[in-house]
Amino acid sequence: MRFLFFLFVAVVHLFSLGSGKAIYKSGVSQRTFQEIKEEIANYEDVAKAIINLAVYGKYQNRSYERLGLLVDTVGPRLSGSKNLEKAIQIMYQNLQQDGLENVHLEQVRIPHWERGEESAVMVVPRIHKLAILGLGGSIGTPPEGITAEVLVVASFVELQRRASEARGKIVVYNQPYTDYGKTVQYRERGAVEAAKVGAVASLIRSVASFSIYSPHTGHQGYQDGVPKIPTACITIEDAEMMSRMASRGDKIVIHLKMGAKTYPDTDSFNTVAEITGSKYPEEVVLVSGHLDSWDVGQGALDDGGGAFISWEALSLVKDLGLRPKRTLRLVLWTAEEQGGVGASQYYELHKANISKYSLVMEADSGTFLPTGLQFTGSDKARAIMKEVMSLLQPLNITKVFNDAEGTDINFWIQAGVPEWYIMPGHIQNITM
Repeated sequence: MRFLFFLFVAVVHLFSLGSGKAIYKSGVSQRTFQEIKEEIANYEDVAKAIINLAVYGKYQNRSYERLGLLVDTVGPRLSGSKNLEKAIQIMYQNLQQDGLENVHLEQVRIPHWERGEESAVMVVPRIHKLAILGLGGSIGTPPEGITAEVLVVASFVELQRRASEARGKIVVYNQPYTDYGKTVQYRERGAVEAAKVGAVASLIRSVASFSIYSPHTGHQGYQDGVPKIPTACITIEDAEMMSRMASRGDKIVIHLKMGAKTYPDTDSFNTVAEITGSKYPEEVVLVSGHLDSWDVGQGALDDGGGAFISWEALSLVKDLGLRPKRTLRLVLWTAEEQGGVGASQYYELHKANISKYSLVMEADSGTFLPTGLQFTGSDKARAIMKEVMSLLQPLNITKVFNDAEGTDINFWIQAGVPEWYIMPGHIQNITM
């Protein structure tokens, strides 16, 4: 994790140091690129100081220890839960005690959903208990559950081709994993597409490249005008098994029970802290991660790690006695897992000042050894970012990839604000 939070703090601080106007849309102020390049090169000693403190110094494990304390103390932090609000209050106190500036909470409204008890049992052609996890926002089944025959498909195209077979059945998706962005569409849209052809429930193969009989949860969405049906993820192993059975012509029947409930929206908060800029305090470099998680794990990786390296970025700048020219603003989002709910409301509250945002950043793809960062912005802004990244040569983390995106900051990129996103070398499950 220490290499990752070094990357975060280095880019956060070095980018906020530059003189002149914010990089925004297609302009970079009237200074020449050569002048900016030379100024960035002058921060080589600053970069080395950050490297030494973050990677080799006394704070090299601080972010990990801070994260461990929160996830061990609070545990899962589902949107609308008491645990999430407890974590927000703890972080509010932590940021104040850390000596950061303008620490405050910004109130938002967020969804409140609870999964309740859930089970699935294959009753034909044999008795077999399936491991399932209901998807976020799913409705529940009737108290007695649903017993129905299964239709196994490998794609939305196959579902449409076999639409006449789907009415009254439980659709099981056994889609192959290609990459997360493409395959997650089955989790997001699986229930809606199954409901359109008359299915009574949907079970989706977990969106993962491998499995140890471990179902995954995540966000899914319903569509206006389409009946809502219960939906859950199953393991890769069970999806493959039922696909084999169906290919042999076996009849499959499942009994599904889900006690999921959606309650009225509730109050929550985005958590904010800053280091005020010395020369351009009204201009903002925003760094972020989300505090909420799903309810079936600690949320250490998604996104405790991202939230805590974001905090560490400001801590290290403060500890080194550095004062950036632009304001560094940390935002710990709430209710990201429900579709960036807290971030959306933050954007609506602050978009009137969008021209003052120099760069927005998010860490939400795993806290492993990074290979570089993804960046979205103008060609001139990208050229400047490459110069900033060159200061990370001692760690061989200098690549600038295309097409940054993040649930919590996509609002800003769509409005033209430059955005970057950490590119980890690999992602895997993690428990503290």
